[in-house]
Amino acid sequence: MMRPYRGLLAGWLVFLALSSSATLTLPFAARLMIERGFSGGNATAVDQTFLLLGMVAMVLAIATAFRFFFVSMLGERVSADLRKRLYAHLLRLDATFFEKNRSGELLSRITADAELVQTVVGSSISVALRSVIMFVGSATLLVLTSPRLAGYAALGIPLAILPILVFGRRVRNLSRQSQDHFAETSAQASESLGAMHILKAFTRERVEAMRFAASIARVLVAATRRIGTRALFTFRIIALVFGSITLVLWIGARNVISGQMSAGVLTQFVLYAVTAAGSVGALTEVWGEVQRAAGAMDRISEILGTQPDIDDAADARALPVNAPGSVRFDDVHFAYPSRPDAPALQGVSFQVAPGETVALVGPSGAGKSTIFQLMLRFYDTHTGTISVGGEPVRALTLESLRNAFALVPQDSVLFAMSAAENIRVGRAEATLDDVREAARQAEALAFIEALPQGFDTDLGERGVKLSGGQQQRIAIARALIRKAPILLLDEATSSLDAQSEAAIQQALERVRRQVTTIVIAHRLATVQKADRILVLDGGRIVAEGRHEDLLAEGGLYAELARLQFEHQPHNHEYQRNQSNRSGNDCRSQWRFRCRRKARPGTIWPCRSC
Repeated sequence: MMRPYRGLLAGWLVFLALSSSATLTLPFAARLMIERGFSGGNATAVDQTFLLLGMVAMVLAIATAFRFFFVSMLGERVSADLRKRLYAHLLRLDATFFEKNRSGELLSRITADAELVQTVVGSSISVALRSVIMFVGSATLLVLTSPRLAGYAALGIPLAILPILVFGRRVRNLSRQSQDHFAETSAQASESLGAMHILKAFTRERVEAMRFAASIARVLVAATRRIGTRALFTFRIIALVFGSITLVLWIGARNVISGQMSAGVLTQFVLYAVTAAGSVGALTEVWGEVQRAAGAMDRISEILGTQPDIDDAADARALPVNAPGSVRFDDVHFAYPSRPDAPALQGVSFQVAPGETVALVGPSGAGKSTIFQLMLRFYDTHTGTISVGGEPVRALTLESLRNAFALVPQDSVLFAMSAAENIRVGRAEATLDDVREAARQAEALAFIEALPQGFDTDLGERGVKLSGGQQQRIAIARALIRKAPILLLDEATSSLDAQSEAAIQQALERVRRQVTTIVIAHRLATVQKADRILVLDGGRIVAEGRHEDLLAEGGLYAELARLQFEHQPHNHEYQRNQSNRSGNDCRSQWRFRCRRKARPGTIWPCRSC
């Protein structure tokens, strides 16, 4: 991750070496001051020594400032690249991965874990490397100053290094556990905040607060273990290092008294010994941060090492832009990875011709949404093949395949962006005129223009500033602006009032003449004009045909129609358009077609219907 920033890395290392060298010069200057100035009573030597100290201090200040700048910028760049790389990789992963991992936990890896890595790269590694350089430099100069005393001091080095090797791995494991608990807490908070209306409606505030407090308690327990281990680690290192140095200095002081060593040499030795001990102490402090970041990087590496199960084949080709909007399923069997023992589709086969409108109906869990997800290749089939535009989907690049579809989901998903940008999700390069036209077709133009800033109005997280029906119209406009050859409608008008639904249905009728349309419908009144209706039950297609034929045939579709049309209130707006006031045969949507006469002058169909 540092390789692209060789300039920053080189600048950091150069100024690190310069600042460390300046620091190591200070004990030698102190020795000169004592031996040539104080001991000899030479004022000129004192002046020269302090001038040297001032110059060294200036070099140290400049080098430290530049070192801080280069290493901090390096940390920021590496952290930014890591976050971008991690987020881009997450976007490549398939639906199965997100079934197994909560979004809040993944978000903690992008934020909290990446922040730890930034702290290490931008600070801790610099301090650690500086401590290593200072320790090596001080140890070398200790030997040059007094080999015999340095030999005594070296006896304590193995005792100081051993705890680093032993405790380092333990701190890393404890840090990983602490980050896992923190990620779980983030996931829980994200989930609760995203469902705040439900929590308040069911008065769950106190319960959720207690759940979150329990999660925080687990984080604190893990953090306490990690901090306790680091504290014990630091105690042992400092006790060993300073204990051995104190012993050596005691020997040195007795040598000065006996005349075997000058006071200047002992002072120089003491300063280098203190510098070496301080470096070891700083290294132990920083080593805990390095191990903590290593645990965070383990979690990040897990994601970066995860490869999507759904990806472009080595020889994948792009679907031609002018490919026909056809879809074909041939004996498709599929079960979700999270539920392998519960088949979602069993031997499904059908074909949708270009320009055809096909509806998928059936009870919940029949496999309707699964068909959409397989068409978009969110999952791969277990057996059987799916073709789009005459090409097997596995032979196509994911981007070109999904560009052939425009989706209107049942649950509209809006982003914390402007209304125009939310519509441009369908086609990023669309002009404002394109956006306005799509909004007009989706019956969204009037309410968007009435917003405080019109198309530039921010819609808030998940579109909270709009009603459910307005959100759905934005989603429809997003699909219309895409101008894809295949339009997928998953109960696209379920959140609209009767007047808006009628207008949207008219707009969709105009679009259907130009594209292939596949509709998931729970309200059968919305699919009566479909060219074909596929009735699914238990992952199988149990019936196929037009609305009238399926009613006459009886079976599941007729039963669904009976349940809906007998127990739902009449849609006055629809009936006003559909009822025949001239007294011709009734064509009621509510039940079976009859041959009785509708009552003239009324919006209702005949009494029988």
